[in-house]
Amino acid sequence: MRVWRAIALAALGLLAACDLSMRKQRRYDTLASAELWADGAAARHAPDDTVAQDQPTSAQPPVTAALLARGRERYAIYCIPCHGETGRGDGAIVQRGFPPPPDLARADLRQASAQQLYDAISNGYGLMYPFSDRVAPADRWAIVAYLRALQLARNGDANPGAGA
Repeated sequence: MRVWRAIALAALGLLAACDLSMRKQRRYDTLASAELWADGAAARHAPDDTVAQDQPTSAQPPVTAALLARGRERYAIYCIPCHGETGRGDGAIVQRGFPPPPDLARADLRQASAQQLYDAISNGYGLMYPFSDRVAPADRWAIVAYLRALQLARNGDANPGAGA
């Protein structure tokens, strides 16, 4: 009997702790002021470098020395482990048994548009996983510009008409 009494008291204690505070919250109209923020704003803007899924990505910037330098830096961070320094697909993970990625100077990749390369970086391609959550849109364009420079350095005939 003592056990049942203890269980009943515990159940009553748990029920007494429950309330409807999560269900009964103040409703805010669209763009209405709110005391949630010090300035009374109803909403906050998205952080910098965020892109909505249904929005078009940023436009391709003009190729400059600064863009190429940024692309080289980002390539060294995100791409070298798989693609290697020269883009041959001989990075460190390949040396550890992972399937090699394609040589970035292949004819079909030289013919690919800058947007296609950008999309491959953003969404992944083949075994490559997407980098859209790791690399900002501006940095993806910088990597594309650097990829074109790598292709030109290796083949001397990068397709300038395909962009960047």
